[in-house]
Amino acid sequence: MSTEDNSRAKATQIPEDRITETQHVLEIDGEQIHYTTRTGTIVLKEESEAQDKTSEGEKPRASIFFVDYTKERPESVDESAWHSSRPITFSFNGGPGSSSVWLHLGLLGPRRVCVTDSDDNPLPPPYKLEDNLHSLLDVTDLVFIDPVSTGYSRALEGEKAAQFHDFRKDIEAVGEFIRLYASRFKRWSSPKFLIGESYGTTRAAGLSGYLQDRHGMYFNGVMLISTILNFQTARFAAGNDLPHILFLPTYTATAWYHHKLADDLQKDLHATLAEVEAFAMSDYALAMMQGDALPVDERKRFATALARYTGLSREYIEQTNLRINIYRFVKELLRDHRRTVGRLDTRFTGVDRDAAGERYEFDPSYAIIQGPYTATLNDYVRNELGFESDLPYEILTDRVHPWRFEEHQNQYVNVAETLRAAMSKNRFLRVFVANGYYDLATPYLATRYTFDHMELDERLREHITMKYYEAGHMMYIHDESLAALKRDLVEFVKSSVTA
Repeated sequence: MSTEDNSRAKATQIPEDRITETQHVLEIDGEQIHYTTRTGTIVLKEESEAQDKTSEGEKPRASIFFVDYTKERPESVDESAWHSSRPITFSFNGGPGSSSVWLHLGLLGPRRVCVTDSDDNPLPPPYKLEDNLHSLLDVTDLVFIDPVSTGYSRALEGEKAAQFHDFRKDIEAVGEFIRLYASRFKRWSSPKFLIGESYGTTRAAGLSGYLQDRHGMYFNGVMLISTILNFQTARFAAGNDLPHILFLPTYTATAWYHHKLADDLQKDLHATLAEVEAFAMSDYALAMMQGDALPVDERKRFATALARYTGLSREYIEQTNLRINIYRFVKELLRDHRRTVGRLDTRFTGVDRDAAGERYEFDPSYAIIQGPYTATLNDYVRNELGFESDLPYEILTDRVHPWRFEEHQNQYVNVAETLRAAMSKNRFLRVFVANGYYDLATPYLATRYTFDHMELDERLREHITMKYYEAGHMMYIHDESLAALKRDLVEFVKSSVTA
């Protein structure tokens, strides 16, 4: 065959799904759970009248990598009855540009990465997995989804990957995968949940509305881990004072953890945070509203108060015009020790080349998790799950940037409104929200502010469950928080199914 014939044959090949199946056993709380794992790729298609359509009239567009875990059905129960009673949860992380590895191998899946020891000290390589005794597999089947350009998911030949790197197109692509999965594996009758982390919470809120309106797929619950729904709460832009107010309690929690506060504030974290939250949402918010009109003596008073609550000097805060940017804070707090603090988890510290800069060189809390999750995922997929690919598994990639928000030009993204509408249309939809006190990527007061401003009907507000943990963005790397989060998620899933 000539080179030209080879090229023509390759161009006419129809991409196919590649899925492997393996069987495993996990013991949780004395119960042996026998489960099947599917690992591989499913081809997303769209209806097309083009010449390159398949025999089914659909044009292949992308190959989506996923891993699922389904509990073995008892022989005494028929398939239809089993599926209608067994919940299924669709999981993804955020970024944008992140694979699903963090929730997969950190919180939900049957295998878990060992990142730190019992004292939260990072472990050295080589890294390993262990059985996850806090997996959610005892109460729900699990499906982990990698959006296009993350993990092993790719746009297919002839398709531009950039088209998927968009707020709306991303929701449509992940939504189409969920619809296709539910149809192909007969899960339309199952109680259904979404769980996302970070930008994955943005995607989850968007999907709650998109799948409901586009495909009539109603969910029992949405679980949000480290939430960002209203981007105005986290964008440090000139003229937007909201983040300065809402980040303050997390600055305080960080200073408390590193013993940078006055003795009376170091006694009880929760009492200190309650005091700071009240200050932030009242006096500090009113001061920010005045801007440059704030009297000089009041400016000095607030600088003193902010110094007390952040561990920074009054002189430094005066120089910032009472506005402490997150990236300045993580460099400044421990500058006298020549250390920086993390953004994802402020409990962890790093070392820059010098202590004079305005921002840190890297996030020490991400550096701690990047290596363990990357190594174990690559080993796990090939050696335990039997799926082979020579593509790089994109853990957290910049290849999705610039990420576009075409429908939000000249405004802040706010999918809290999408979630409100979904809850209003589906009055059984419940929402669980997990917050880390030491999370500077999605601070807990910003999340609380977002939900307090949804204008949700009073009868539906009780459908929102808000929980807090003494850890960071990935609170599940902290053993005590992982155990507490597991208990809270189990209670949420069970109550959402029986409600």
